[in-house]
Amino acid sequence: MEEEGTFLVIITAPDQAQGEKIARTLIGERLAACVNLIPGVRSFYWWQGKMCEEGEFVLLVKTRGGLLEKLTERVRAIHPYEVPEIIALPISQGLPEYLDWVRRETGERG
Repeated sequence: MEEEGTFLVIITAPDQAQGEKIARTLIGERLAACVNLIPGVRSFYWWQGKMCEEGEFVLLVKTRGGLLEKLTERVRAIHPYEVPEIIALPISQGLPEYLDWVRRETGERG
């Protein structure tokens, strides 16, 4: 079943080059209308039984619900992490013109 609506997808990347690669791929393939790449994030997490601390970049991805599965598959294919962070949050409110723009700029082009 295809999700309706507009979503914000949060993805982390190990460095700027990987973040840019993911962003350009998602925009180029029309899986996202906009991607913000935020540097300087410090992540603390458990991985394989030990606590880790790493510098990362955060991607804020705006897309349609119907593209979430394809977007996730694409990110997994190009992401260097074994288990990348890919979290989709529904956007319950926003400027209607902006949300319309996201819907128009994602998906198939004729």
